[in-house]
Amino acid sequence: MSATTYTKTGSKSTTPIKLDPVIFEIERINQQLLHQAYDAYLANGRLNLARTKTRGLVSGSGKKPWPQKGTGRARVGSRTTPVWRGGGIVFGPTGEENYSHKLNIKSRRTAIRHALSALNQRNAIIVIEDIELKSCKTSELNKLLAKINIKGYTLIVSENLSKELKLASRNNPDVKAVSANYLNVARLLDAETVLITKQALEVLANWLKPSNPVKATEK
Repeated sequence: MSATTYTKTGSKSTTPIKLDPVIFEIERINQQLLHQAYDAYLANGRLNLARTKTRGLVSGSGKKPWPQKGTGRARVGSRTTPVWRGGGIVFGPTGEENYSHKLNIKSRRTAIRHALSALNQRNAIIVIEDIELKSCKTSELNKLLAKINIKGYTLIVSENLSKELKLASRNNPDVKAVSANYLNVARLLDAETVLITKQALEVLANWLKPSNPVKATEK
């Protein structure tokens, strides 16, 4: 299968690029694996900030509020009891919980292949020869995307994320630029359109093919 290809200037190329069928033409998409990979990415990036105080950490006296008997009120041993307002929390978060999900390298690479194939099935993958920006201005990148007629949330995959592309895409909330070595399922599934450079296709082919010993930085 061939993908729609554009030149550096944004004009449509007369010779479309053929995509690797092992990566971009998987017919049966494993939805369960994509779900696991997506959840793992979000869980591994989760910040464990929630913390509560137990009755031993709550500020307050340990003195018994009133005698055990004779007052007609319920028996209470301390003002820090969890039963009272302002007391300790019994089973609240402590900040030591581990929310991370482990997914092996083979499954992560397989999930990326299935995500790319799912995007290719709905013609959401566009190939460009290269992205060469003269400045870091967002308007220059927006003009290039408008010339290609790309709309919606767009993921730009480049071989090496240049300073100009990184800064130009940072001010546009509908554009995210990533290096091919840092591609992940969450970015792919969130995108409406994926714009990939020729060099990035070579990196993905070298990295994502099954039983490939080449290692890349994976998140």
